[in-house]
Amino acid sequence: MDNSNPPPRRALPPPSPRRRWIERIAGLVVLVVLIWAGWHWWLRPHLNPPATSVAGNAGPTAVAPRNGTGSRGRFQAAGPQPVGAATITKGDIDITLNALGSVVPLATVTVQTQISGQLTEIGFTEGQLVKKGDFLFQIDPRPYQVALEQAQGQLARDQALLKGATVDLARYQKLAKQNSIAQQQADDQLYLVKQYEGTVKLDEAQVDNARLNLAYCHITAPVTGRVGLRLIDVGNYVTSSSTTGLVVLTELQPITVVFPVAEDFLPQIQKRMVSDAKLPVTAYDRSGTTKLATGTLFAIDSQIDPTTGTVKMKAQFDNADLALFPQQFVNAQLLIDTLKDVVIAPTASIQRGAPGTFVFVIKPDNKVAVTKVRLGPVQGEKVAVLSGLSEGDKVVVDGADRLRDGSPVTIPQAGGKSGGSARRAAGGTAPGSAPPAQAAGSNLGSSSPVKGRTPDVGPSNGPGYNPPPVQPARPPAKSGSP
Repeated sequence: MDNSNPPPRRALPPPSPRRRWIERIAGLVVLVVLIWAGWHWWLRPHLNPPATSVAGNAGPTAVAPRNGTGSRGRFQAAGPQPVGAATITKGDIDITLNALGSVVPLATVTVQTQISGQLTEIGFTEGQLVKKGDFLFQIDPRPYQVALEQAQGQLARDQALLKGATVDLARYQKLAKQNSIAQQQADDQLYLVKQYEGTVKLDEAQVDNARLNLAYCHITAPVTGRVGLRLIDVGNYVTSSSTTGLVVLTELQPITVVFPVAEDFLPQIQKRMVSDAKLPVTAYDRSGTTKLATGTLFAIDSQIDPTTGTVKMKAQFDNADLALFPQQFVNAQLLIDTLKDVVIAPTASIQRGAPGTFVFVIKPDNKVAVTKVRLGPVQGEKVAVLSGLSEGDKVVVDGADRLRDGSPVTIPQAGGKSGGSARRAAGGTAPGSAPPAQAAGSNLGSSSPVKGRTPDVGPSNGPGYNPPPVQPARPPAKSGSP
């Protein structure tokens, strides 16, 4: 009998850390898949409940047709689509250019003194409208009055000397003819008289200069306009070498607006100006909503700015109500020309897509046709149509998002619903609105009525009316479920 023990079994090596991580990840993936499948199975009846709809005043409910995604198709409709329509007409279209401009006064004057002296009086209030020649400042005139009197005294003295020399000259000339005195003495007296005449003229100029300085002490407005805030107060000593000035005076009536225009429009504008046409310019505020003033094109700059490809233009305005203020930013609208008797369409009817620019034309059989058009200038909510439409055509202006070539349409009667409201009345939805099942604010596709409540179907709810069967409400979701 062999009593030897069997050899011990070799222990299996422990699993590697990498293998353990793979097993854990695999188990986590399986768990997520199971949870997702259970959630989807539980939620599926809530996602696609039977939608109830009321057809006219009928009582029984019907299931709304749905496409593969559980909602109505974009172009699937039970009948003609209600649309808003407009009739193409003929009229005038203005060709205008809009530009951002600034108000520039015709004259901006910095009032300065031409003499030196102490400021003794101010004759205006800040912001006042003044006329040309109105009193503004007074400088102490006493030093210049004294200088004037000195010049006048010197003039009187030299005039007396001239008069005496003239009398002597006449006497010497008479004696020289009688050979009583030498001719040289008479000639010397003649030159002395001419010297006094020159002195008198110099004195007269000094008197005029003193009077001018005295007039400069009284400063008046050089132009008609509005004075700004004064730059100096009474009592200060002012000099003619000062660069700050006393006050700034701005002319407001008339006033101009300078604005740039692209060089591409320059030939057309010049052609109109050469024919002596008055091109109207309308100034609007910065938002472009309020009309400020109306004027005419006044001048065109002499050269084009090569950095921007624009040329500056200046329009002049009467500015009777002072609506335009210097350095104000405005929107200038230049009327170049007017197209007479052209086909006009509403801008709301213009569509853009694969065919290019087109409109939906309503045919006599109440079907729409895609018609390509070529557009001209736009003025507000109307646009000139150069080709593609004729006067009297009917085009779609509302509801075109659900149409395609050949779609049947219906035009609501006057005073009825139109556009989006008409589509909703017919069971459709306006662009961007919720489907009919969610239009009442229901959650997650719940189109069933509230338990215990009869659905509203219109004025037919009355005696003898049998409401449709009420769809029972689903039980509330369990706590913690999605």
